[in-house]
Amino acid sequence: MGRIIKGLVWTGVWIVAVLCLVVTIVPRFLDSLYYQGVAGDHFDGARFFNPDGDDTSRPAGGRAHYLWQQVTGTDGRPDWPTQVPVTSAKPADLLPAATPPARDPRATPMRVTWVGHASVLVQAPGLNILTDPVWNDRAGPFGFGPKRVAQPGIALDKLPKIDLILISHNHYDHLDLSTLKRIWDRDRPAIVTSLGNDAILGGAGMAATALDWRQAERVGGATVHVVRNHHWSSRWFVDRNRALWSAFVVELPGGNLFFAGDTGMGDGAWVREAAALGPIRLALIPIGAFRFQPGQMTSGAHIGPVDALDVFQRLGASRGMAIHWGTFRLSYEGWATPPKLLTAAKRCAGQGDRRFGAVLIGRPVDIAPMTTPPPPAFDRDAILRCLDSGEGNALR
Repeated sequence: MGRIIKGLVWTGVWIVAVLCLVVTIVPRFLDSLYYQGVAGDHFDGARFFNPDGDDTSRPAGGRAHYLWQQVTGTDGRPDWPTQVPVTSAKPADLLPAATPPARDPRATPMRVTWVGHASVLVQAPGLNILTDPVWNDRAGPFGFGPKRVAQPGIALDKLPKIDLILISHNHYDHLDLSTLKRIWDRDRPAIVTSLGNDAILGGAGMAATALDWRQAERVGGATVHVVRNHHWSSRWFVDRNRALWSAFVVELPGGNLFFAGDTGMGDGAWVREAAALGPIRLALIPIGAFRFQPGQMTSGAHIGPVDALDVFQRLGASRGMAIHWGTFRLSYEGWATPPKLLTAAKRCAGQGDRRFGAVLIGRPVDIAPMTTPPPPAFDRDAILRCLDSGEGNALR
């Protein structure tokens, strides 16, 4: 009975929120065009699209049905913790600002701290990079949306000076204006994103460089490439795909950084495009929010652990860090299912190494110098059969 009452209360809250949204927000954004340009292979003149096919479809039953299940908890999902312990990194744990460059570029220091979800601090001498910074307690407008269960791995006021911010797309769990404004006011970092997102940032008083896929920008001693991935965008119900989504490759002296943003697998050709830009020292690859029905291993918009392992191998990356899990509850799988499933998939693939895996939020990790990994051997169907007959079958 208590669960039903709680569900009715939250339903009422959502109804009020939606009405406020309709009355105060939708009219302003009905005709919102974040970007205007010439139609091409992924833009029709008004909206962007995935050139390899749009399988990032809306949830079965429609958004209203999905939201109802989210609010009432009637989708049979496993329980999540309301709070998980996090030991936040302190300034002394981070790479010092005065770190001298290595004589051999291959030995250039790189220290990485997972802040949570898709927010990662990547540090190299003279360059602090932050990906999709979200410090908000909820991933959504007006204080609504999924609630954070893991506090940020670095307190916002303890961040070192940020030189470069990468923003992959405009979903609230990746583009948080309140967080960005605080960093902008303090540091005035360079912000690189994909087409249309600069209009959203500009409306909040922040300047950004917006690039199309396969375009690049020089920032300090690094070159930032905006590269294709497979996703979609929206901040309101009416602006779907008005702005572009992307991954990034950042050329750095000790080897490239790859940040996948949010992505499904699509045709997978986008992985080769990123790898063609040079050897990848570190790949930041999402492994969560992939399950919207029992047993699902991937969705159109999000790769799961099996496909994340495939992406890591296709990239030929020296090291990989699993992100986009365990912070905001966005889908069906259990809190710890993504890293457990990744470990099981690696075992099924005959990989006992730790080159690609999960790390603790708030624990800085020094990335070893580049190595040349062996050619990938990956049989997705065999791995899925192995998981289905073994420990993977028990993971919800």
